[in-house]
Amino acid sequence: MKIGMRKPSIKKRIAARTSIKRQIVHRAGIKMPRGYGWLRNPKKAAYNKVYNRTTFDIFKLIKKILK
Repeated sequence: MKIGMRKPSIKKRIAARTSIKRQIVHRAGIKMPRGYGWLRNPKKAAYNKVYNRTTFDIFKLIKKILK
């Protein structure tokens, strides 16, 4: 498990926003309601919860400083 700053990847950021799969799911309205990750995949949901609490994003940090 990682602790501290996340290493940013511009390539992955662009890929996540422009994927065909994401566009189809988003336009079809087949999104899971917020918080239902525990029902769909509890192991992944638990990992993500810990990961998001132990790491931070450099871009959000910069945004807070400049605000």
